[in-house]
Amino acid sequence: MNKKKVHIIGGGLAGCEAAWQCVSLGIPVILHEMRPERGTEAHLTDGLAELVCSNSFRSDDHENNAVGLLHQEMRTCGSLIMSCADQHKVPAGSALAVDRNGFSDSVTKAIEDHPLITVERGEIAGLPPKDWDNVIIATGPLTSPALSQAILEISGEDSLAFFDAIAPIIHRDSINFDTAWFQSRYDKGDGADYINCPMDKDQYEAFIDALLGGDKTEFKDWEKDTPYFDGCLPIEVMAERGRETLRHGPMKPVGLTNEHNPTVKAYAVVQLRQDNTLATLYNMVGFQTKLKYGAQQGIFQTIPGLENAEFARLGGIHRNTFLNSPVVLDGNLRLKAEPRLRFAGQVTGVEGYVESAACGLLAGRFAAAQTKGRTITTPPETTALGALLAHITGGHLAEKRSFQPMNINFGLFPSIPAPTQDENGKKLRGKDKTRARRRLITARALDDMANWTLSVKTLFAPGENEANDIAAKS
Repeated sequence: MNKKKVHIIGGGLAGCEAAWQCVSLGIPVILHEMRPERGTEAHLTDGLAELVCSNSFRSDDHENNAVGLLHQEMRTCGSLIMSCADQHKVPAGSALAVDRNGFSDSVTKAIEDHPLITVERGEIAGLPPKDWDNVIIATGPLTSPALSQAILEISGEDSLAFFDAIAPIIHRDSINFDTAWFQSRYDKGDGADYINCPMDKDQYEAFIDALLGGDKTEFKDWEKDTPYFDGCLPIEVMAERGRETLRHGPMKPVGLTNEHNPTVKAYAVVQLRQDNTLATLYNMVGFQTKLKYGAQQGIFQTIPGLENAEFARLGGIHRNTFLNSPVVLDGNLRLKAEPRLRFAGQVTGVEGYVESAACGLLAGRFAAAQTKGRTITTPPETTALGALLAHITGGHLAEKRSFQPMNINFGLFPSIPAPTQDENGKKLRGKDKTRARRRLITARALDDMANWTLSVKTLFAPGENEANDIAAKS
């Protein structure tokens, strides 16, 4: 067996998934994680794959949702991240949410217990040593300054950055259930996966006023021109875009009936989602914020049902950095200026836990193939993995210089004609037509992913001489 090792820098979701894919294909790995020797602005523990923001992997519906399709494709590829997420699932309607501590502990144990993985704690300051000829950099949005600067210098590009915000987490036993109630929107999932806190119009207007006037984190001069990522806007920034914005976003009241007052429709609703297996902690859905801690506690306790809320963690904001990947990376996620370096995760410009892990999955497989002197085909662009890779590498961008982080979505997939009628011959219109088209896209994707997975297995199947060597050693 080839003794060469892949060095992976970063023990987040992307790095751990990359490591798992390598060892699953027989390639040994050294995983470098700087925590706890050097901490970050967002991490609280030294555990691998720590979730620093939401505990949700978003929709798990693989027939109608692009991220649910990505979940399913990653399961097909033997994803460690998806396996651990499934093991530590908590109620969240049609979404996949996890107990964040149980999830991290599970990933950490799997990585540390694997005989082909060596975990080394400590910062890699600057570029990796020259004799590391197969490196995956999966350091995420909080890449250490020394390594970040070294990468920028060798790539010849300026960094792009955006602000990412974190939502508060509340102790369940501090919530007033004389006002709040359990229900999923439209009764999806188990029908009672979220805690709902209703507001009438006057309460909503007062809440908006408080958000707009609340004391907020001030940015340093060098940060002030950094844009936000639209998928994770602070709640007060959404409020600044219009007083009704929140009612049509995270605080929309549709699909919910207040069990305490079923005849009166709430003007707005704050939802909380289970954050751990014990169901003792709940996070405020969509309530990322840059409000200062004192302002957060005062404003959020004006929400009906949260008058006496106790916070296990208040919200926060941090600056994320990513590469202009379509310009500096090749189709196998290698740095064009120095191909021994491959990148994975949020630093490449994917956004979201699942997308980061998916990028790690691809990088791991590419690195494993390189170690064995083989060439692996990229997944078809008709799959979620292939569509995401094409976005990173600029396959569908009209202008590569306009590259921005993006979650997986159906807009990244090659088009497919929408059906005009259902199986009973009824003409399809509007949303029904859109849903039917998406089911065709997901069915095509899963078929193509099955074929790609089989081709990878065939590529890595031991040849006759290698199989004999393995048998002799065993």
